[in-house]
Amino acid sequence: MYKLIIVEDEADVREGIIEKIDWASYGFEVVDQAENGQEATESIDRLLPDVVVTDIQMPFMNGLQLAEWIRSRHPATKVIILTGYDEFEYAQKAIKLQIDEYLLKPFSSQELIDVLMKVRSEIEAEIAEKENVYVLSEHYRKSLPLLREQFLSALVSRRLRSDEIAEKSAEYGISLSADWFQASVISVDYIHEEQAACSEVMKAVSLRDSSERNLQLFAVLNIAEEICGKQGTGRVFIHRDDVVLLSMGDGAGEADMMAQTFAILEEVRQKVQRFLKLTVTAGAGTICALPDLLFHSFGDALQALDYRLILGNNRVIWIEDVESRSSRMLSYDELTQQSLIRTIKLGTVQELRVVIDELFGGLDADRVSAQDFQIFLLELITSILRVAKESGSPDGFISSGFSSLSALHKFNNMGEAKQWIISVCTQLMDSIATERQSSYKQLIDQAKDYIRSHYEETDISIGKVCRHLHISTGYFSSIFKKELKMTFVSYLLQIRLEAAKELLRSTELKAFEIAERIGFADPNYFSFCFRKKYGQSPKEYKNSARGG
Repeated sequence: MYKLIIVEDEADVREGIIEKIDWASYGFEVVDQAENGQEATESIDRLLPDVVVTDIQMPFMNGLQLAEWIRSRHPATKVIILTGYDEFEYAQKAIKLQIDEYLLKPFSSQELIDVLMKVRSEIEAEIAEKENVYVLSEHYRKSLPLLREQFLSALVSRRLRSDEIAEKSAEYGISLSADWFQASVISVDYIHEEQAACSEVMKAVSLRDSSERNLQLFAVLNIAEEICGKQGTGRVFIHRDDVVLLSMGDGAGEADMMAQTFAILEEVRQKVQRFLKLTVTAGAGTICALPDLLFHSFGDALQALDYRLILGNNRVIWIEDVESRSSRMLSYDELTQQSLIRTIKLGTVQELRVVIDELFGGLDADRVSAQDFQIFLLELITSILRVAKESGSPDGFISSGFSSLSALHKFNNMGEAKQWIISVCTQLMDSIATERQSSYKQLIDQAKDYIRSHYEETDISIGKVCRHLHISTGYFSSIFKKELKMTFVSYLLQIRLEAAKELLRSTELKAFEIAERIGFADPNYFSFCFRKKYGQSPKEYKNSARGG
């Protein structure tokens, strides 16, 4: 029922209007009546009617003054003016006041009903429009998290225009105002069934179907969001099958930005392992100065993540640790070309053949022109040269592999060209493997030299060694253990205890003096470690070494 108030100073007219119409059958209820405009204002404020039917000529406040008051206080209320022929000037003013309808006196009940039905249709149309706007607003509000995630995914997966980024970030309430930006990828490590069987939690979140995989991702996302919220920086979201962290920083330098990102990723890794009984590996990309360059940082983060095949999972890997980026070229957008680059760096010869077969399989030998095929080969060569340059392969390899591009014109068919590409890529893979091993050995040799020169310092630590070598602790720990088959702590202890043995054999120093000289802050701990390693106390070893 729509509420209606009748305002008429003549009581018999007022009562006649009320009595002659079956209001309920037309969807109306007369909730009050008033003798003048002044009296009507009180009822209107109190009852909030949908429609006010008012005469023009009334004492204290006439109908037009009342209509003006209603427009200022209750703009949604419909106003129907009752006027006579001799009040035409008033009717003109009513038009200016945007009166909804008016009736000329005398009028029949049916004429009033017709006007009321017209007004009712207007009310219902307005209600429907408001409800539609509300539904759309609610739909937009509920869709906003998804729209934000889609925008952030687009931000890292392809290059967006600066004006598009500014427009979308403002529309979705995402602040991208910062001095530095960085993308990182957090990937859940695969858990074998026999490992999962030992934990009820891991059973519940196993990787046996996609729905359980999604539960894992959301669990990791929740942990990452909590940590980022605590730190007050960055945004996290799910992109495809990984959790992506967008780090943003103001004022601080790149080193501080990287340290902050590492701290967040490491805390996520530890808490996921502690609370979810899962492991994750994170790849951290390069730092950039603009949000429209984040897709480069994201591509680097994916490449860093690929190195878990070599370094192992359950760690944070920074692209700057594993690849020289001094002469980085832009990535191709084509997925197959990206696959070629990754396979050369980290794959096997068998995987390389699969990728090359896929590349050449996309060509239509009957339609492709000789010129187009040569351009295709040049694109492959460019990709291969990029890998050779980034990996630090010797100039001899590059010159020998591509000394003569005249080979492009000598192939008799695609098969010959494909075999030539495979041969060159295989050589590059061997070169990268050799160079990587040499780089590992050189880095470890530098670390060993530093440890031997500073083992007597009580504050020597893996962090101090890494600062000296300008690499991250996670990367150093993995290659140190891989090369020496022991941890940094074990190696440092071994060096110190070997020095202790030499001092025990060649000097008259007491055990506590030797402990202090080789970097032990606690002499008792030195004696404990010495006995555990050699099965004798320092004193017993000294006596046996001197034949005493």
